[in-house]
Amino acid sequence: MQVDLILQLAGLGLLTAVAHSVLKQAGKEEMAQLVTLAGILVGLVLVLDLVAKLFNNIRSLFGL
Repeated sequence: MQVDLILQLAGLGLLTAVAHSVLKQAGKEEMAQLVTLAGILVGLVLVLDLVAKLFNNIRSLFGL
């Protein structure tokens, strides 16, 4: 079904975690926080389409 989206989110999370760890070890904690924030925002954008479809399905289910 939506296995590709789950794998994309898992890959994004893994990449973000590795980048955060590398930057934190290099002493760039501010950049590490920005990378983590950017990863979260990209993940939200990926999920946003599914949330919109969910609300449309709920709206059509109740006839709103």
